[in-house]
Amino acid sequence: MSDSPDVINYTKKELPSNFVKFGYAAFVAGLVLVILSLFVDNVRSAFSGVMLLMFVASIGVGSLFWIVAEYLSGAVWSTPFRRVAEFLGAVLFVLPVIALPAYFNMHDIFHWTHQEVVKSDHYLSAKAPYLNVPFFTIRSIVFIGIWVLFYYLITKNSRLQDSTKDQNLTRKNIKLSAVFVPLFALSITFFAIDWLMSLEPHWFSTIFGVYYFAGTVLAAMAAITYIVVTLSEKGYFFEGVKADHYYSFGALLFGFVNFWAYIAFSQFLLIWYANLPEETIWYLQRWEGYWMYFSIALIFIHFIIPYFGLLAQPSKMSPKRLKFMSLWILFAHFFDIMWMTMPTYQEFGYIPGWIELGYALFAIGLILVVFNWKASKENLVPVGDPKLKRGINFRL
Repeated sequence: MSDSPDVINYTKKELPSNFVKFGYAAFVAGLVLVILSLFVDNVRSAFSGVMLLMFVASIGVGSLFWIVAEYLSGAVWSTPFRRVAEFLGAVLFVLPVIALPAYFNMHDIFHWTHQEVVKSDHYLSAKAPYLNVPFFTIRSIVFIGIWVLFYYLITKNSRLQDSTKDQNLTRKNIKLSAVFVPLFALSITFFAIDWLMSLEPHWFSTIFGVYYFAGTVLAAMAAITYIVVTLSEKGYFFEGVKADHYYSFGALLFGFVNFWAYIAFSQFLLIWYANLPEETIWYLQRWEGYWMYFSIALIFIHFIIPYFGLLAQPSKMSPKRLKFMSLWILFAHFFDIMWMTMPTYQEFGYIPGWIELGYALFAIGLILVVFNWKASKENLVPVGDPKLKRGINFRL
């Protein structure tokens, strides 16, 4: 290749074999356990299916959010790594498929699907124009459709730019991103309300959508960070990845750990202060039986440990620390979704088991398989992006 300063010395390579093998192994093992769970305990499996859907949706739409954020902010430091988010975002295409197990068991999951109960319940009757199966189905299709459409349009322009080097494609993506932001805010809010908050249809929280958003973008950034650092250590990007790049990832992780904690505490404080029975019931349910220990553990797992793990400046620049904390945050997000979902299934004596493990393995494997599929077909670096050189040379 040319040694010109305007030319990027990047060579496309196959992903590490152990990375690929682990992804397929987790996918197959998880799929076997998921199928088995459908026959052993269909109801518990259906609730775990909700967890699977919400976790994978977090990685997909969260990655799309970070792509859009780069275009709108004009950030350059993240440009060399944007394809990682683009590859992760491809899981949006499989969301309709992984939603099917939970969707076909809605009657076991959602209390508001029981017409005889709705007719005898004043609150559910009032919510019936919104909480009904046909409208629920339409909303889910529309929300996922919006995410897939904008993902396809934005990443199509990004791929095309590799060969054309056309800067107008960047401008098009900026315009698409500006249109997507309000649609993203509405869709992710109502998606969380539909699939998570409506598990307890008598309960409501006006901040719940923001709560799910905070966990979503944090989990997506954790997945992006882990893959970027891992592949960068193996020379899959370019020469010159510096601690300055790592610090930006670490700072975002640290910032959104605090943002999640702020939103979580705000939701709790407002409900505690108002002390309304229709609001407090959700937290009281998570303070009974074994769920009390889960609630206490969530504070440590999702906030205190990652907070102190990323607090120091050297921690935000350490590849080893970033990889560990990224995996920890992904676990914390899955734990959070379980905490939001499973009390509806079992109020008191719940203990996670092999069914939840199977769905977790399937989620990990699915994400890695999709990532590998995209990486095998496309450049890992957006070589045609006009900001790429400045991104490589980025220094704090």
